[in-house]
Amino acid sequence: MDQDSHCTAERGLLEAVSRITTYSTTSPSDEEQNQPKAEISYQVRKENPEKDDLQDSNASLSPNSSMTTKELQEYWRNEKRQCRQVKLLFEIPSTRIVEHHLSKYVMYKIIILQTGSFDSNKSVIERRYSDFEKLHRNLLEEFSEEMEDVVFPKKSLTGNFTEEIINERKLAFKDYLRLLYSMKYIRRSKKFIDFLTRPELQEAYGCLRGGQYTKALEILLEIIGLQERLTRGNPVSIVPTLCAIVVCHKDLENSASAFEYGEKALSRLCVHTSHKYYIPLLETMITLAYELGKDFLSLQEKLEEWKAKKDPIRVFTLKELAVREYVQ
Repeated sequence: MDQDSHCTAERGLLEAVSRITTYSTTSPSDEEQNQPKAEISYQVRKENPEKDDLQDSNASLSPNSSMTTKELQEYWRNEKRQCRQVKLLFEIPSTRIVEHHLSKYVMYKIIILQTGSFDSNKSVIERRYSDFEKLHRNLLEEFSEEMEDVVFPKKSLTGNFTEEIINERKLAFKDYLRLLYSMKYIRRSKKFIDFLTRPELQEAYGCLRGGQYTKALEILLEIIGLQERLTRGNPVSIVPTLCAIVVCHKDLENSASAFEYGEKALSRLCVHTSHKYYIPLLETMITLAYELGKDFLSLQEKLEEWKAKKDPIRVFTLKELAVREYVQ
């Protein structure tokens, strides 16, 4: 064999090997595609449990085809931001003794901060011993295994109002909240979130129903930050609170602020158009946009598109929905 023939044969052999290699790396068999990837996917989820919610959220949501590219980008940006875990720190710096003619109890001041950076929007709430006790009973019912080694400070027959006992409980309740928050399923549970937010929300909605919009707005603006931090994996859950803020601002004739919070609520509903707040919010936003000289045609188009797809049903106004929240 001469030199040219040898080079040609060698070149052909190399090309054949290259084709085989390319085929094996780009076109694996069905069995090879499915098995290893399934195992790897399972392993990744096992090693990164905090990513589960974001993966599940992305898989279950299917953005509307009518959304613009900008709206889609904003939606997914918001989803990623909302699903990112936020670590919270609980402090109980002080207490106060409350005395009524038939009862006496200690209120514990709880400050909730975001760790890792300076937090100017700290949340401050107050809870009494019986509130903690109720939370503990509720969590034991739902999370018996997780709560198995969680110690709850026992109530004393005497001395409950001494400085020593109160200080011991301050430290105990601080550690108790920290431990509960460290457990993923508990910190995301409705019972834990309700313990930290429901009393204030009930008070705010009571003020709203009574026409005390300034007082209701004050409470809602205090609690919305805490709600956002506690429900990062479920951004839709704070839509009612955002809409209640819209209602308060609108009735107080703060149209610009009402529109601002309406946009926040609408961004969380852009792929949840069957949500009960979606159409009432759209109608309110159209009114506000018209008052403020903003573009309301795109909102009107979304409303008409929804009406064309759905059977006509009675829809409450945004205010009618808001006053129905937290009615006992």
